Amino acid sequence: MSYLRFDKTLMANLQESLPKEILRTNKSGAYSCSSIVDCNTRKYHGLLVVPVPELDGENHVLLSSLDETVIQHGAQFNLGLHKYSGNVYSPNGHKYIRSCEWEKLPTTIYRVGGVILKKEKVFQHFENRILIRYTLLDAHSVTTLRLRPFLAFRSVEVCTHENAGASREYAAIDNGIKTRMYPGYPELMMQLNKKNEFVFEPNWYHGIEYQKEQELGYEYKEDLYVPGYFEFNIKKGESVVFAAGVSELKSNQLKKIFDYEYDVHVPRTNFQSCLVNAAHQFHYEKDGENYIIAGYPWFKCRARDMFVSLPGLTLAIDETEYYEKAMKTAEKAISDFMEGKKSDIMMYEIDKPDVFLWAVWCIQQYSRLIGADAAIKKYGKLVDKIVDFILQDKHKNLKVHENGLLYINGRKCAMTWMNSEINGFPVVPRSGYVVEINALWYNALMFNADMLMATGRTAEAGKYTKQAEVTGQSFKEVFLNEHGYLLDYVDDGYISWSVRPNMLIASSLEYSPLSTPERKKILDICTKELLTPKGMRSLSPKSGGYNPIYQGGQAQRDAAYHQGTVWPWLSGFYLETSLKVYKKSSLSWVDRCFVGLEEEMNYHCIGTLPELFDGNPPFSGRGALSFAMNVAAVLRVNKVLSKFYNY
Repeated sequence: MSYLRFDKTLMANLQESLPKEILRTNKSGAYSCSSIVDCNTRKYHGLLVVPVPELDGENHVLLSSLDETVIQHGAQFNLGLHKYSGNVYSPNGHKYIRSCEWEKLPTTIYRVGGVILKKEKVFQHFENRILIRYTLLDAHSVTTLRLRPFLAFRSVEVCTHENAGASREYAAIDNGIKTRMYPGYPELMMQLNKKNEFVFEPNWYHGIEYQKEQELGYEYKEDLYVPGYFEFNIKKGESVVFAAGVSELKSNQLKKIFDYEYDVHVPRTNFQSCLVNAAHQFHYEKDGENYIIAGYPWFKCRARDMFVSLPGLTLAIDETEYYEKAMKTAEKAISDFMEGKKSDIMMYEIDKPDVFLWAVWCIQQYSRLIGADAAIKKYGKLVDKIVDFILQDKHKNLKVHENGLLYINGRKCAMTWMNSEINGFPVVPRSGYVVEINALWYNALMFNADMLMATGRTAEAGKYTKQAEVTGQSFKEVFLNEHGYLLDYVDDGYISWSVRPNMLIASSLEYSPLSTPERKKILDICTKELLTPKGMRSLSPKSGGYNPIYQGGQAQRDAAYHQGTVWPWLSGFYLETSLKVYKKSSLSWVDRCFVGLEEEMNYHCIGTLPELFDGNPPFSGRGALSFAMNVAAVLRVNKVLSKFYNY
């Protein structure tokens, strides 16, 4: 029995099966995504979604879906599924599904009378190409398979409609066709590894609806163009591979490519292996540079997310090489910023005031897991440059005050990870002295001092140690209140008393200005008010403005984004604080905290973790389908736990 498996009862129940999605990426920015019954429920869904640099560099849906029809004795059985107006689903191909499972590849078994058909999908690494293998497991008479492609050729952010500008032209290629609906787009090559007949039967399918977009208040209806269909006979035991990509191949290569991709995929057999596979989906390589995508399907590489995620997605699963490649790219972006140069590195939001502090934290994890000597050799100069850059007030939105604390201006523009805005203004205007920024600052000063001390630069190390002493003392004076927890931010007399998980970042750091008893008090209040089965709430239900349900229109969702919703990545800091306070006695408790997240492997986007959850039961998954910081946090804590268990 596969770890990720869904039987015919669940697949036939659209209320249960449609919310479950499958994501595949190729490490080049492209992806393939749909529901487990192959009915698209988002405008972001598609069999082949690729970046188009010639237009805007954004992702575009080329091939939306592919409807299969089984033909026997002249009778047609359509395996496709689309939603139309009036809550009508057609042609209801999901009723033929007997099972869907994902071990190495997403695999669906259909049964139509005496016909049993297996469908397996793979997204080729570093190539914008989806491959689908059809295997006829059983049949008692001549069987014909018809494949009907639904084309979109549009941005993931809009819907398309029938128009006179869409080209119907196509040309024959090796066992297939190529076509391009609009200028500026790449040609879509559709091929099979078996001789087939392409029947040109152009038609627009009108009024296809995307349920998720409708729920979110966006445009949700579109028309899709079908140029015709491919048709071929298939024998019992025979496998036929269909490919759709932006470059042509020799059709006799398709089976070989599919077999190779099958062999290199790591099976999803448990919670850990699912997360490892998910970690690889965030890798992005372009023009010789290496990045971490913040999440799918709509995020790019954001600097903060990359630094927070990188240790968990690489070092925690013993993939040091990719960490070093990504940090090499990041170092270029950091240097360009510090030198005031325009950078061609595609890391967004590197100007945010906490980003460089997260970069130091990221390097610190390398030091912990790989070794201090290696960290000093590779990144010692970078850490020193960053700390000195901040200390000299060279960052436009980081000012070192006389009390040693960092001050930021976030009143008119969101400057921390809590970045939701309405009408151009932050929902939570975290400004002034921000708790995690100053905790990370203290940590960076101490870490840099230790690295300098290790290389014999004692005098320089002493300078940063003295600065850290001032910062640490002021940190406790400003943030630690009489109730035993940390204020979230303090700005020119305004004090944010809200109980938020940002204080856990301060209590979990290797270098923290907090004592063990102070950490324990923080841990206790976070356990009582913030902890849920899915992670940490972004705001306590006892604090003003608690808004835990992330649904409705854009403004309604933005208002709830950080006002009580649950963010699993913060659990990493909660669990690390637990281990620092209670040592090995907390291991069983830490293990139990993961139970609620493991069940998510079968929900939302299967095999990975979504961006956030509602703050109240049933803690529904929301936001992006797969989120790097959440996957990374669990992998990182798993690594820490393994060290404790092997102690």
